[in-house]
Formats: sequence, structure tokens, C-alpha cells
Amino acid sequence: MRGQGKGFALPGRATSLWRAASRFRSETRGSLAVLGLLLLVMMVMMGGIAVDLMRYESTRTSLQNTLDRSTLAAASLTNQVDPAAVVNDYFLKAGLANYLTGVEVDQGANYRSVTADARADSQPLFLHMMGIESFIANGHSRAEQRIDNVEIILALDISGSMSGAKIANLITSANDFVNTVLNSDPDQHISIGIVPYNAQVNLPPELLAEFTVNHPNGVDNDNCLELPPSVFTTSGLDLSTGYSEMAFADTTSSTTQSTSYVSTTSGAPNFSSAYCRRGTMNQILLPTKDMAVLHAKINALTAGGNTSIMYGMRWALELLDPSVREMYRNLIAGGYMNANLDGHPFDYTNTETLKVIILMTDGEHTRHEMIDDAYKDGPSPIYKSTGDGYYSIRHTSGRPVSAGTNEYWVPHLCVSTNCKAGTDTSEAWRATPYDSGGGAVQLDWKDVWATFRDSYVAWQFYARALGTSSSTRSSNYTAAINAFENLYAPTTTMDSQLQEVCSQAKTNSVVVYGIAFEAPANGQAQIRACSTSDAHYFDATTMTIGTAFKAIANNISQLRLTQ
Repeated sequence: MRGQGKGFALPGRATSLWRAASRFRSETRGSLAVLGLLLLVMMVMMGGIAVDLMRYESTRTSLQNTLDRSTLAAASLTNQVDPAAVVNDYFLKAGLANYLTGVEVDQGANYRSVTADARADSQPLFLHMMGIESFIANGHSRAEQRIDNVEIILALDISGSMSGAKIANLITSANDFVNTVLNSDPDQHISIGIVPYNAQVNLPPELLAEFTVNHPNGVDNDNCLELPPSVFTTSGLDLSTGYSEMAFADTTSSTTQSTSYVSTTSGAPNFSSAYCRRGTMNQILLPTKDMAVLHAKINALTAGGNTSIMYGMRWALELLDPSVREMYRNLIAGGYMNANLDGHPFDYTNTETLKVIILMTDGEHTRHEMIDDAYKDGPSPIYKSTGDGYYSIRHTSGRPVSAGTNEYWVPHLCVSTNCKAGTDTSEAWRATPYDSGGGAVQLDWKDVWATFRDSYVAWQFYARALGTSSSTRSSNYTAAINAFENLYAPTTTMDSQLQEVCSQAKTNSVVVYGIAFEAPANGQAQIRACSTSDAHYFDATTMTIGTAFKAIANNISQLRLTQ
């Protein structure tokens, strides 16, 4: 065929279309290249933005983590470093010191709030291509330490060695403590009670009425209970148990040991030496939120007597023990405590409550004497003439031969040694109580101690009556004193009792702050051992006791943090 071996010829229209297509192809090649370049640039920019965002987030995270850690540490009241300094130190060590813009601290007795802000430029690498020259990372954090309820008991030594400048400084320091604590508590979540102690602890009558009392002394505002050793190993006193009340007696004053009669005036008791000192000034103040009431109690404190630290600590723990909650309700109902204390003391396990005891002493344990239960109340063998007011005593045994069958000895009628009965003109021994006219009244033992010191009774009514020589008078005197008095436990036992109470407190998460106020070595050791830790112990002087109370006022809360 002719057509074979030659090129295929397109029709005219087809040829035109082919040429147009060829021209389009050549023209779009350049456009696609531009488009591809634009897409590449956009992809690089998107990657750059992602890098900048990652750098920003890394910077922001680092700032926020450092803020959170530093404010949490700064808000802790166990940390005594300035809170702002704590935050700055964290940022310095993290290499971010230049980015911290501000720290604010607000604190009170039961809280501390720390707020911090930081600001850093993440220095973008690509965003400036879009006109963004800086990419700021901001950080903000707030930590707060706060306890909803704080129950505080001040156990304050008011023994005789606290007289003068010491008691004055204590009063000032305790008042400042109350101001610091309560002024920072506008919502009234803090209560404070006061346990003044010397050889004993004097209870207000309304508190005494909540206990079963054996051998009541019947003396107004002289309400000290003798606690048995068993109570020092427990946190709460059993209110159904009967506790013996301390007799209102002078067991410390001496007497003239003469063979002759000494007037009753010389044998009168010196109650300023009584181990349970009468009066409202040194009685326990039940927990209150009233600043004026607290100041009035503190300002009334007076010094006198011996030192029984374990009694002060034991009563302080008692006022914090949940077992007395119903007793508090009774006292509230009677108008002796404010209604805003209903529900106190809170449980030891209540995480929203902090219980604190501040135990202060300037001394160490000293033994003291107590009138034995057998001589606290009930009929005594001593009689008083209703006429001239002289006394006689009945001795049913142990009488000297000179007494014959007569059982009643009349001290003032015996003006010489070995006064006899009947034939002796003094008639010191009689068949009946001495009666100058009008009869004679048998005294209760409470009346005896209200009239005489026990040393006078032991000598004038026992030693002179029953002794016929210096040695027998001395032995009869000693026997009478030993019968009248019980010496409290040795000081080593008192130390052990204190530590037992302190152990109970710490076991129940009660924070114990100890202040040894110019105390001797053993007093310091006992208070340090009682304290929650060495950081809770203060060895104070006259110049620093105020500082100790201020430090405690700023450290009496547990840490509760919020963001």
C-alpha cells in the first residue's frame, strides 16, 4: 500500500489541539516549581513554629515547676528561713533567677501564704519571620499552710523561783504570744487555755465539780487533786474515778520545839507556803478565744511554792484530750465556757486540728508533802473549849505513867516538864476535854489544819504529851509527822512521770514546745526530752524568753498546702 512507511498525518484540527497542549505544558512547568517552593517554605515555617512552641512550653513548664516547688517549701512553717529567700534560692539553683518577678508573703499564727510570679522570653527562632519578636512564658503559683482549728495550752511554771523579774518577763512574753496568735486569727479558729503550776495545779470550782472528789477540803478556791501514778501513763483522766483533794494545810513551816507551852498564835499556819495555794489568780483557765480573758489571767499570775512539772504537763494534756468533750459541753451549758468551743477538744485523729502544749519551767522537780487521807477530814482527837478557846487532845494509848487513867492532855496547862495529873497543880492530864465553861467542841481534821501548822500539832499535842525525855519527845514528834504527811514520790520518779505524759502527748500527735527558762541542768534535760524535737526546745534567758514565745507563735501549725 502507498501509505505504508510514511508518518501518520493528523487532520488539521487535531494538529492545532496538539500544538496548544504542547505550549500549555511548557508554560506550567515554571508555575509548579514556584508552587512547590512556596509549599516548602510553608513547611519549614510550620516546623519552625512547632520548634518555637516546644521551646515556649519547655520554658513555661520549667518556670511553673520551680514556682510550685519553691512556694510549697516557702509556705512550710517548719522552715525558719525567710519565705521570699526560699523562693529566690530555688530559682537561683534552677538557673532561672532572672525570670522571677515577684514574691508576696502573708502569714499569721495558723497560716502562711506565699505567692510568686515569673516571666521569661522563650526567644523564638522562627516566629520573628512572622513579625513576632518575643514569645513570653508567664508563671504563677500560690501555696498556703493553714489549719482550721488550733488548740493551745500554756503550762506555765509559777513556783517561788519565778518571783521578781522572771514572773514579770513571763507575763509580758505570754501576753505578746496571745496577741500574735489571736490577732492573726480573725475567724476564731484558735483557742488557748492556761495551766499555771507550782507544786500542784489549782482547779477552778466549776472544773473541780466535774470530777468525783474524795476528802474535799471545803476551802473555796483551793482545789488541787492528788493524782495517782497510774494517770501519768494515760492521756485522759477517768471522770468516774474518785480523786483525793489536797488538804489545805501548812506542811512546810517549822515550830518551836520547847518543853514549855508555845501559844497557838505561834503555831498558826502560813498558807502562803501551802503547796496548793488558795486563790483564783493561779487557777486553770479553761480554753477560750477571748483575748481580754487571757490577758487578765496572765496578768494575775503570782509566784510561790515548789515545782511539779509533771502535774502541769498532765493537766495540760487533759484539757486537750477528746475524753473531756462532754465535760466541756457541761461547762458551756453552765456558762463557764463560750459556745464557740462546742465540739472541743477535737479528736486526736482530726487532720484539720492541731493540738499544742507549751511547757515552761525555770526549775526542776522538788518533792512536796501531802496530808495523808486519814487526816484530811473526819473527827480529830483535838477539842476546843468554847469558853477561853484553849485546846486539849485525847490520847487513848501511849500515855506516860504520870497521866494515870486520864486520856486528855491540855498543852497550855503544862508549863514544865512531865506535867502530871491530879496532884500536879497544872492538871495537864484530865478525864474529860478541857472546858473553861460552855463546853468543848471536837474539831474536824479540816478545822485542825485551818488553825495550826502540822509541825505545831506534832510537837505541842503529841511530842510534849507523850514524851518524857528529849529522845522520846523527838521520836513521838517524828512519828506524828510521818503519820500526818505523805511525801510525794522521789524526784527521779517525778521525772519519769513527766516523760510518760510527754510520750502520751507525742503518741497522739500533740506538738510539745519546751522552754527552759534559766533552768538547772536536769530541768533543761527534762524539758528537752519532753519536746517534740530539738527544734521545738528553747533554752531561754531573761533576755530571750520573749523571743522564744515569738518563735513558737510563728511555728504552731501543721502544713496544709493548697494551690
